[in-house]
Amino acid sequence: MSHPTVVIAGAGLAGATTAVELRERGFAGRILLLGAEAHHPYIRPPLSKEFLKGEAPFADAAVRPDSWYAENEVEFLPESEAGSFDPGAHELFVSGGARITYDSLVLATGASPRPLGVPGSGHGAVFSLRTIEDSQWLRSALEVGGRRVVIVGTGWIGMEVAAAARSYGNEVTVVGRSAVPLGSAIGPELGHVFETLHRDNGVAFRNDAHVVAVEGGDEQAVVLATGERIPADVVVAGVGASPNTIVAERSGLALDDGVPTDQGMRTVVEDVYAVGDVANPLLPAIGRRLRNEHWANAIAGGTVAARAIVGEDASYDDIPYFYSDQYDLGMEYSGYAPLATGADVVFRGDVGAREFIAFWLRDDRVVAGMNVNVWDVQEQIQRLVRAGEPVDRRRLADEGVDLAAL
Repeated sequence: MSHPTVVIAGAGLAGATTAVELRERGFAGRILLLGAEAHHPYIRPPLSKEFLKGEAPFADAAVRPDSWYAENEVEFLPESEAGSFDPGAHELFVSGGARITYDSLVLATGASPRPLGVPGSGHGAVFSLRTIEDSQWLRSALEVGGRRVVIVGTGWIGMEVAAAARSYGNEVTVVGRSAVPLGSAIGPELGHVFETLHRDNGVAFRNDAHVVAVEGGDEQAVVLATGERIPADVVVAGVGASPNTIVAERSGLALDDGVPTDQGMRTVVEDVYAVGDVANPLLPAIGRRLRNEHWANAIAGGTVAARAIVGEDASYDDIPYFYSDQYDLGMEYSGYAPLATGADVVFRGDVGAREFIAFWLRDDRVVAGMNVNVWDVQEQIQRLVRAGEPVDRRRLADEGVDLAAL
């Protein structure tokens, strides 16, 4: 009797997690893991943190040691990209013309950095950050020190790169369209905390600013809509990422901010799943779909897909989580960003000293929480989010009240 074949198109954290989870759950069939890069799967957060700052080797970012794949009979196909699939024939078409027959197909094609899309932004002095090579090239440019670095974008990548650039002694200017950095991610109150942190570490900001060009030549500069020219030896584009949906599009799948799935990571096409950055899964806890690009989502989605493939009753019920390290500030965030947008913020601790917990409340229910330089509280934060029960705001803000008692 032949065993089923699972083909995973994409060898990032989500794809690798699917493969690992399948084996750990006793799946005895064939697993093919197709990766666009030459490397075995690795996680991406260190690329803008420890690895970029030269504090950790690339090996630390590996999802599993390279030897794990052969030892567990996972056929890793590097530098292989999916083109499209035929749902009826259960065939995946791979770059180069090969066809692979599957019983289950997992789309784990990830996301790609958005380009600046302004005149001059396509040349080699403008960096983006997605792959290990991107991080290596950027680190080589930054570790020289004493350079003028302009970062376009005030999301997490932009702010983490700013911190790394300053650690090498570079002059850093961050340009963003919003009134406050990270405003769309965590709101203005918390965005100001991070802006102050960076200003205290010597970073300059141009908020509410629009980049219209990158001028090259002897005096490279980032040009703003106001006409201001910011001299730049290094330019970094951190303006977000777009899901890699081309395989789904070519195969006739309808899109909705990525590839929509049910709570088991199933697409509308039988035996086809989507995980990671490209997936837009239904989250039963909030009754809506939510796509996010954080590493914890890749693990959660890959785990759920593997469980569904082996026939288990699988549902995406993890609360979205991410973390960031900038200078001497470490933070963790758990919660539902769409529900936190515009919600009331309650602080516990010393915001000025950057040792606090922030809670986002909607109808007196905690929908998200972020701990800043306060540790071992994520379990309590996630419990409050998951409970969905009204809380007493005064007790929530009172450090004398144990979070476990709320």
